[in-house]
Amino acid sequence: MPARLRWFLRWEGLLLLILIVTTVANIALSPVFLRVDNLINLFQLSIEKIIVVLIMTFVIINGEIDLSVASIMGLAACVLAWCVERQIPAEVGIVLGLAVGLLAGAINGFFVAYVGLPSLAVTLAGLIMFRGVARILVEDRSINLPDWLDRLGQQALIGPFPLALLIFFGLFVIALIVLQYTAFGRYVYVIGSSKDVAAYSGVRVQWVKMRLYLASGLISALAGLLFAARLGAVRGNIAEGFELDIITMVLLGGVSIFGGTGTLTGVGLSVLIILSLRNGMGLANISGNTQTSVIGLLLILSVLVPNGLRALQTYRKRRQLRGA
Repeated sequence: MPARLRWFLRWEGLLLLILIVTTVANIALSPVFLRVDNLINLFQLSIEKIIVVLIMTFVIINGEIDLSVASIMGLAACVLAWCVERQIPAEVGIVLGLAVGLLAGAINGFFVAYVGLPSLAVTLAGLIMFRGVARILVEDRSINLPDWLDRLGQQALIGPFPLALLIFFGLFVIALIVLQYTAFGRYVYVIGSSKDVAAYSGVRVQWVKMRLYLASGLISALAGLLFAARLGAVRGNIAEGFELDIITMVLLGGVSIFGGTGTLTGVGLSVLIILSLRNGMGLANISGNTQTSVIGLLLILSVLVPNGLRALQTYRKRRQLRGA
């Protein structure tokens, strides 16, 4: 079978087909779908989520999970708002927000990598704790940010592209290079496949996991600050519930929830599919609750379908071995 045809039979090929069908359907439903301003808006409304998707891809391939990313986003934004409310320069608030994100990642990483606790339990606790601290900082108030920060979060910086979108493109290129073409990327895959085998092979498992969680905390904090800038105001519930979309995009991209497999190419296609679906449903005046239900269904399918296909391939191989 030709190599090109084999690629289309992979999960990425199926995602590309779904993306084409989704795009054609959106064009048929709305003539404005392909307008440049709508395509920019398609990314802009979820840009902070897809920035976090990049580091979440690394974490899940590594065989772990980080449920606290949205809470870290909210905490960083609330630290910024707390500083602004007390007339501390916003620039200082931004630095403190990033530092708090790094600290949150260090807490998660320490308990997962060095204490050996399950990442599901650790980051679920982090989800609750970091969100609680965020609510303590701003309580039920809505704190407005400086006008210059609001403009930076909303207005185009280079051509039609806002700052957050430029940051995403830069981080995507960096993530692709690191994951696919560096030793660290290979360590991420090897540990995700079997951390015991990786440890016996001389891979510094704890070192890799700690750095992944540090990066997760830092990038989540950056995304939270960008989200606050785009909104122009901060409340204690900012970015609440973003975990669903973020994890869905990663798993739908073909990354195994058990770790060890997946590509950023698949995740990139998954991002485009989900953003196109949300944008198309929005243009068709479909309610937000229905959109959330569709994303939830995709999350279920993104886990069941790849695992089902792998089970089918394993069954076929066993049948062939028995026949031989």
